[in-house]
Parts: sequence; structure tokens; C-alpha cells
Amino acid sequence: MDDAAIGDYLRITGQVQGVGFRPFLYQLAQQLALTGWVRNVGGEVVLVIFGRAADRAACCRRLIDEAPALAQPQLQRCQPIRWQRAERLAGGRLAADRFTILPSRPRQRIGAIQLPPDRHCCDACRRELLDPRNRRYRYPFINCTQCGPRYTLITALPYDRASTTMADFPLCAVCQAEYQRPSDRRFHAEPLACPTCGPQLRYQPLHPIATPADRDIKSADVAAAAGPSAVALRATVIALRAGAIVAVRGVGGYHLLCDARNAAAIERLRQRKPRPDKPLAVMFPEQGDDRLALLRRDLIPTADEASQLCSPARPIVLCRRRRDATLAPNIAPGFDEVGALLPYSPLHHLLLDDFGSALVATSGNLGGAPVITEPDVATQQLASVADALLHHNRPIVRPADDALYRRIAGQLRPLRHGRGTTPLPLSLPMPLPYPILACGGHMKATLALAWHNRVVISPHLGDLDRVEGLQRFDQVARDLQQLYRVTARTLLCDCHPDYGSRRWAAAQGLPIQLVQHHHAHAAALYGESREGGDWLIFTWDGSGYGSDGRIWGGETLYGRPAAWQRLATLRPFRLPGGEQASRQPWRSALALCWESGSALPAHHHRWLSAADTALLQQAWRRALNAPISHAVGRLFDAAAVLLDLVTDTTFEGQGPMRLETVAATREAGERHRKTACQPLPLYYDAPATPDINASSVPPRLMIDWAPLLHDLCDATRSVADRAWCFHQRLALTIAAVATTLRTIGYPFETVGLSGGVFQNRLLTEQSVAALTQAGFRVRLPEQIPGNDAGIAFGQVITALAIATTSVHAHA
Repeated sequence: MDDAAIGDYLRITGQVQGVGFRPFLYQLAQQLALTGWVRNVGGEVVLVIFGRAADRAACCRRLIDEAPALAQPQLQRCQPIRWQRAERLAGGRLAADRFTILPSRPRQRIGAIQLPPDRHCCDACRRELLDPRNRRYRYPFINCTQCGPRYTLITALPYDRASTTMADFPLCAVCQAEYQRPSDRRFHAEPLACPTCGPQLRYQPLHPIATPADRDIKSADVAAAAGPSAVALRATVIALRAGAIVAVRGVGGYHLLCDARNAAAIERLRQRKPRPDKPLAVMFPEQGDDRLALLRRDLIPTADEASQLCSPARPIVLCRRRRDATLAPNIAPGFDEVGALLPYSPLHHLLLDDFGSALVATSGNLGGAPVITEPDVATQQLASVADALLHHNRPIVRPADDALYRRIAGQLRPLRHGRGTTPLPLSLPMPLPYPILACGGHMKATLALAWHNRVVISPHLGDLDRVEGLQRFDQVARDLQQLYRVTARTLLCDCHPDYGSRRWAAAQGLPIQLVQHHHAHAAALYGESREGGDWLIFTWDGSGYGSDGRIWGGETLYGRPAAWQRLATLRPFRLPGGEQASRQPWRSALALCWESGSALPAHHHRWLSAADTALLQQAWRRALNAPISHAVGRLFDAAAVLLDLVTDTTFEGQGPMRLETVAATREAGERHRKTACQPLPLYYDAPATPDINASSVPPRLMIDWAPLLHDLCDATRSVADRAWCFHQRLALTIAAVATTLRTIGYPFETVGLSGGVFQNRLLTEQSVAALTQAGFRVRLPEQIPGNDAGIAFGQVITALAIATTSVHAHA
């Protein structure tokens, strides 16, 4: 080869680590008779190729068009390179007759790193898993370049075996040969393992129901797949069939599993966890051509729900339950949807296949604490819940709960990101002046690390009420910065002084930028759209620290990030007991009745004794622990109580979810009935004026909720009809507010709906219909959850808008 020979130097970014991209490039170079080398450089891939110009051009085209399914390559640079230069860059290891994968280098450009998410067990590995002739037959940690854990086991980048928790498992000779053989499907598969050299399972019984006899454990499968994992798997399945609850260590933490058709086992799980009412997720075995044959016996997934269930992320998807379903009724008591998912790890496939039926699969934690990842912690904390534990010895670096999706307004939308979907990388419309870390809210916490023109959203971290939650929050905050090699210079957090995320930020010794809660909700929706212009956005939820110190949650904001005007809100009312109202929704019902002068419903004595009611009302009148609220979420709570659907609640959103379920029965079964519903009355709060030019203070429309009380207490109508009209009147009111504001001179065409209230499918779809009929273009969250899980992203968009405005102001 002449030293002056010219080749191509390519720099490739995007999702190119942990997805088999270097082996793919190796094989592509072989097909095109190209020589050269490829290596990981931080979060990028550098490719150098020599050969005929036509073949090099074909390589540049095919590395994008034919990339592995999980890869998302972006060709950032392609420039000529001389042989001598390429040889020097390769450290003298450039051969004239072959293509080589060179050792990785940690150096990276800012913004280059892409951390791959965990992926489900691919079809090729699943076939090997079930093939008695394969040496990995029934091995619960089988994987290849196209599947297996990534985010939960990577300790550093670039992504090589030495930078994962698998570094503690030296490869056996056979696995080493597969790892080094270019033609092998496991060529450079970093989590590679087999029964000889890889992780193993360990079964730990805690109660007699989960202690099978030795004779019961012996089976043909155990004999064919000898080893501790086979015995542990068999013992687990026997325990589950006996009605036991087993805590199983999976990819991102422990699940609590039990028979989804055994109502007694589920009731024990609910009592022990404790989780008395909240719906439980169900994992179904794969079966049939579309993998969903068993699931369809109990649920009715739509086409897009079915597609999402089978996607590489394998999230939980809410699906409608069949009337003839054989799942235990207490899986989701009072609800017509069940959160379903398919097995995503080889361990789950084996358990579900052997068990032969659906299993409840709920997070292995206690009382809202983060999911448990460590065996010793699981043994200590889950001993009061589980009858047995199934451990494994592959370390979990960081936790990852399952992602959750729901179909709303004709599209599947994330309610929670987690395993398989995070870390979620998004691009920003303009670069940031310096790196920032957004700390989000307090409930459904997430973090967002942003630098240059990139932002990365963390998995769901749960609520920050507990010490364990704050410790996990701190771990992930530090972890993200270490992995991406980005150090935040400013922290963004919510205005609420008591949020755990804000307290954490205050202890870090960095500059803090506060972002109002509902401004962040609006900015998150605006930021993911990239549409531009001034919008009107309804940000409805259960609470949020307002700019005036009140509890907001029924806001209508106009403008754009960092320049929102609050043009409308819900008529205020005092909440007796403050934060207690979120757990005792009868407090919201009392507040609305007292505020409007309405008579209490006949069944109010079940909420509180007459004497206690009198004392509470006296405190309410004196504004003692009775903060002012504008929250629509509390309005939904009150409606559920007034319809006698709930009194106290054991999980967030229980009342609104029951209200929607009941209303949906009217929607589905009484479409022929035409109940006349009108929007709620609107009025201006003094001293505002409807003339937007008359004052620098914009007029503020107030939504009067009082007429809803008459509807809700009208015993001449069915509960379903009253619940349906409650939703419809609010939807019509949204359209009325938008129409009124446009009429008085605010120029906008786009109306957005954001905040936890719009997880309600019925309300959202009715609102979209009413707004569309009024001539507005409607936007809903698509990539970012509309609930508080989207607050961190909204904080980033706000900070970007402020920075951009500052730059323009000084230009």
C-alpha cells in the first residue's frame, strides 16, 4: 500500500455504544473489501477506511441505512485521510490487508456521549435460551450485541466490558473465542456470559409456603441445565404455584411476583407491602405469532398498545380489561384498565414460561420508597412482604423502574420513563452557555442534565418524602454527571421551599435558579414541540407553589417560556388541613361546600363526626392551616367524594381515577343519551378589566366551580352521568376560556394541555374535541410525561429561554 493512499476518516455520533455498532462496521468493511480500523472514542465511534472510492461511498451510506436495530448513528464528519496519518492515529497497528477493531479511548468531545438504555432479550437469544442443544440452554443471563442490560450495569464510558459490572466475571475460553470472533453474533458483546463463567441465581426461602421439597425441585429441565440457577428457578416456580410471593432481582431492581389469578395471594401482597388499593402491573408470558395470545385472553390492547408492548423497551402499557378476564379482580379493584407488560429479560422469560400464566409484577419496595437493588437490603426490608427471594450476583449499578404508557387522545403517551426508555436524550433548539442540572419537583421525581444543545432525562426516581428517595436522587445526580463527564455549574429547582429536590440543591453549594412549578409544566410542553410563537397552555394539577405563595393548579398561561402571563385560574378555596387534603379528599369536598354555602351531602357524617366537623370548620373560617388553593386536582378529589366513590385514599390520584372510570362507563354505555352540559361561568377578578390595553396588569379570568356542586349532588341522575358531565363541563370550560381570551385580543392559535390532571383520558379527549371545534390547534405531551416527571425538562427549557433572552438583550 502506497503511503500516499487516500482513505476516509469518519466521526460518528448518536446511539452507537452498546448496540453492536463496531461489530456491524467490521462486517460491513469485510463485505466491501475495505481495510482500516474502528474504535470507540468516548461516546463516539471513529472509523477509518481504505479501498475503492465507490466502496467507501457505499460504506458511508450503508452504515446509516443498515445500522443495527438499536443503533441511531449520526455521521458528523467525513474527510480524506492519508495512510500515514491513519497509521499514526492507530498507534502503528494499521494493517494493509485487514480491518481492525482497536481498543477504546476515553477521550470525548463535549456532548458526544450517548448512554444506551437496557434492552429486552432479542429473538435470537430467546431461541438459544429454549434450545436444549445450546450451551446457554435456560441460562437466565444470556445476551448479545442487540440485547441485554446496558444503563444498569455500565460503570463508565466508553462502553467496554472493563467498564461494566461484568468485569468481575472473567470470560471462559469458549466465551472469549465468541467475543473475539468477527463472524460471531457475540463479537464484542460486553455483558457476554454463560453458565460456566457468568452470574448465577440463588433462591432464599423465608416461609414454609416457599420451601419446596428436594424431590419437587428435580425435573428434566433442571437436569438439562445443571447448576445453581436451574435449581433456584425451579424452586421459585414451585413457590409461585403454591401461592407464595417471591421478590425477584431483575435488570433494574427487585420485583414482587405472585400468581395474577390467585386473589388470596394478591390480597396478602396488598396487606404486606402495604398497597391496599393501587392497581398492580401484570406480566404475561409471550405466546403466539404476535406474542400476545395469552394477554389477549384477559385484555383488549389496541394496535398501538400491542406494538408498544412488543417494543424493545418492553414498558408497562395500560390496556382495557375484558369482561370475561380470569385475572383476579383485586389486581385493579374499581378500574377497567390493567398495566400489562411482557417479559424483557431471559430470567423473566424462563419464570413466565415455566409458570405458564400471568404474574403480578410490582416494584420491590415499601411504602413509596425507591425500588430495592441490593440482595442484603432486599433480605432485610422485604422479609415482611415476600415468602422467598430470588437473587442473582450480577451487580446493579443504578436502579430503573419499568416505564409506563397510556393511550390518550389517539396516541400512546409516557406517564413515566424508566428501564428501556432512559436515559432519554433530547436536543435543545439552541446551545446553553454552561452545563446545568435540573432537579425537577418532589413527586414523580426526575433529573435533567443539560449541556451545549443536549439534555438527558433520568429514569423515574419516585417521591422524595423519604430518606431513601433523597439518597437515590443524590446518587443519580452525581452518577449522570460522572457518566457523561459533564459538571453542572447551576442547579434549577422548584420554588416550593419544602421540596426535597430544592433542599438537596441548597446543600450543593452551587448557584440556584428557581422555576415556578406551572411555568415548568408549560415550558416542558412548549419545548418538546419546537413550534414557536405564543401559546395558551392550561396547566392543571393537584398542587404547586405559586408566585403569590398560594397553591396553584388550575392555571391558564399565555406566552412562551420565561415570559408566561397567568390569564386565568380556578376560583380559589381554602383547603382545611392543607397537604392532608391530598390523602383525605373529603377535606376538599367540605371546603367547596363551605366556600359556596352549599349544604353538606347526606353521607358527610361518614367523613367526620359532627363535633370534629364543627371544629374543622371553625379553623377553616379563621384560616388556620387552611391555605388558599386554585388546584383542579383537588376539585376532582371533591367530586369523587361527593359521588361517594372514595373517602380517604391510599395512593395519589385514586379519587380522580375512580371518577374517570365511572364516567367512562357512561361514555361507553349511554352514548345515545344527550345530557345538556354547559361551560362553567367565567368572571374577572377585581380590579382587572376586560380591556387588555387599559392596564399593565392583564385581566384574570376566574373559573367558577360552584355550579358543579349542584350537578354532583343531583340524586335524580345516575352517578355515571354526573361523573361524565363533570368532565364534559370542565372540557367545555377550557374551550370557553380559550375563546374568551382570543376574543379580547390575545393572539394565539395553539392551545396546550399539561399537568397531571390531563393524564385523565376522558377529560383530555373531551377537551381536545371542544378546542378543535372552536378552531384551535391542540398540543399534548408526546415524549415528556405531562405530570411532574416532566418538571425537570421544563426547568431546562425555561433556563434556555432566559439565557437566550439575555444574549439577545446584550447583542
